[in-house]
Amino acid sequence: MKLKQRVVLLAALLVVLILAKVFLLDGGEGSAASRQDQRAFQRMEAGLRLRRGAQLDHTLQSPWEVAAQWVGPREVYPDETPELGAVLSAMATGRVERADVGYKGTQLKALLVLEGGQKVVFKPRRYSRDHLVEGEPYAGYDRHNAEVAAFHLDRILGFRRAPLVVGRFMNLRTEIKPVATDQLLSTFLMQGNNTCFYGKCYYCRESEPACAEGEVMEGSVTLWLPDVWPLQKHRHPWGRTYREGKLARWEYDESYCDAVMKTAPYDSGPRLLDVIDTAIFDYLIGNADRHHYESFQDDGGASMLILLDNAKRVRVSTWNRLTLLRNGALSAAMRAATAHDPLHPVLSEPHLSALDRRLESVLTTVRQCVETQGAESVLTEDRMKLSHS
Repeated sequence: MKLKQRVVLLAALLVVLILAKVFLLDGGEGSAASRQDQRAFQRMEAGLRLRRGAQLDHTLQSPWEVAAQWVGPREVYPDETPELGAVLSAMATGRVERADVGYKGTQLKALLVLEGGQKVVFKPRRYSRDHLVEGEPYAGYDRHNAEVAAFHLDRILGFRRAPLVVGRFMNLRTEIKPVATDQLLSTFLMQGNNTCFYGKCYYCRESEPACAEGEVMEGSVTLWLPDVWPLQKHRHPWGRTYREGKLARWEYDESYCDAVMKTAPYDSGPRLLDVIDTAIFDYLIGNADRHHYESFQDDGGASMLILLDNAKRVRVSTWNRLTLLRNGALSAAMRAATAHDPLHPVLSEPHLSALDRRLESVLTTVRQCVETQGAESVLTEDRMKLSHS
């Protein structure tokens, strides 16, 4: 064989080996890690569809007690949750015992207590579910249906870090006003025949209330995490400055990523990889406004990031899950996961198509990094034993 032919053959073999390695990380069946991830993906698909109106098949615990027991340092709910439909149903139908203004933040919300003493956060509808917001990705109000979709995306991706969310239609006259605090009642008003309220928050204005259709308001309900798991807020290392003409350091300093990786809690433990998971999650849902993130207190950097209003290294398990969701599988999974929700359809077809397009962008970006820097520099094996596993 001539030298030139040998060189060509060796180059071809090298390409095959590289592609084989990338294929295995793309969800192929040649490694134990990818087989494990495929089995997890199949479990996720099998458990996606929930039954509307589901109830617990026992009376030993309330839905709230069941959900509270799920929470651990690395997950808000476990991999397999046969009671999930019943908990979401209780959130969507439970009697409201108390209603107050939102607990904090920039956007309008109400803090409710459901029968049995469970706190939830109600975010009212600001846009129709099929509305496409123009302009910057952080422009406009929070979208109630995006809260529901983000929770189910968290299920689909296998992160299990988002508090439970379900859609709900709330009668403001019969369910909220009779049990509302004076502070919340003082923000109610009428616009024509529609009951409205504007609450208390940084951007809340009497001139910009959220309005029901008549007396019935559409919104999302988020389950309050148990008080035994207090949260701690952290500034996001890749946050924006929110000042016109002023860039954040990460937007111009090529050495910034290395500096972050040498700073606690990103220099050890899972925190940095959690931040990257969250960045992928945020890109998929179109959230460009995560200037802070929250974790459980006193965790030493070991607990997960909590995906509340949902770098260059990526977990192998995250990469495998993303590749298994390509070619329309992500939007199909989202349709299945949200079919039970009272707000069905939660997302319009343009929104679902956007999810698939954004996923392809993520996959393309990571592949480019693998090609230029090598899989060992980009993809990291980091599987932590969970308390419920």
